[in-house]
Amino acid sequence: MVSIKQRDRREGPFDALYHNHHSWLRRWLSAKLGCSHTAADLAHDTYLRILARGTTPAPDQSRRFLTQIAKGLVIDHYRRRRIEAAYLETLSLLPEPEAPSPEERALAIEALVEIDVLLHRLPDKPRRAFLMCRLDGLSYPEIAKSLGVSVSSVEKYIAKALLVCHQAMGESKP
Repeated sequence: MVSIKQRDRREGPFDALYHNHHSWLRRWLSAKLGCSHTAADLAHDTYLRILARGTTPAPDQSRRFLTQIAKGLVIDHYRRRRIEAAYLETLSLLPEPEAPSPEERALAIEALVEIDVLLHRLPDKPRRAFLMCRLDGLSYPEIAKSLGVSVSSVEKYIAKALLVCHQAMGESKP
């Protein structure tokens, strides 16, 4: 059997980070979110992100580092909830026989979240131009007028957005 002192000496930087700050992070997230279950999930995801990066912060920077990652996850969480609520609200307008199954809903929400992440990688004007074109059905001259740019700029914005979409589709293929 390994004593606590012996285990502490063998503990790596990640283990020390987890043991020293996990409870604090869960309390911090719970206070931010008002839900201990979601806080536990996001605390877990925070440590997964750190493992994926393969680096841990200096001990004196641990809480700042954890907070930075956790804040990003909280933003992602609220963004996902907003997308899910909008999707479910739209579905509520459909007649019941046309409503998708729970599995189809989950897949659609996942796809919408991925699209949202993808679009937020774009600068503001290309993103807005793409959405005006695809969602609102506006013409390039209408988009140009709305954004206060030239039609050729709109063409470039749309091309940039389509390129990002095309690249993302290539990344998602096995």
